[in-house]
Amino acid sequence: MDENHINNDSIINETFRTLNERHNNIYQFVMRYNDYIVSTHDYGIGILLNMIEAHTLTYIEENPGITITELAAYWNKTKGALSQTVSQLCKKGLVTKEKKEGNAKNVLLYATETGIELSKAHKLYDTLDITKTMGELKKECSPDEIDAFYKVISVYNKIIQKDFEINRGKRKKKPAPNKVLK
Repeated sequence: MDENHINNDSIINETFRTLNERHNNIYQFVMRYNDYIVSTHDYGIGILLNMIEAHTLTYIEENPGITITELAAYWNKTKGALSQTVSQLCKKGLVTKEKKEGNAKNVLLYATETGIELSKAHKLYDTLDITKTMGELKKECSPDEIDAFYKVISVYNKIIQKDFEINRGKRKKKPAPNKVLK
């Protein structure tokens, strides 16, 4: 191996360690939060839902007659992914599907009485949970720091969204800096 290659590797490794140290908290948070999102919760009425199902149900409850296409656009997910979530909600008796009059292709979604009850329980659960979390954050962070965090998350989300739109969710492989492309 030539000395130039070793120096490049050393620079890359050192730069990676420096950048990664700061981002490790983000990676760990995202992985832990993902586990939280997919784990099931009892929001108070004895029916277990994961966070995706709960928020989808609440959005349907607040927007009666919404379609899968509209849900997919709002949540920035595929129609197939939302269809699976809605199917789970239907199996649990929380959502019903009704064909639109005059257009059998469009299916409208409605929360059932149990779905409405669970959605309300979910809203209360989240309100209490977010309030508790904010109290914990305020023990170590100022209100300005918390506001800055939310602003950074919002901007970071836009950056990631733009990357997904450009690359359709696939990260482009970048050539190694010391390799010559032909």
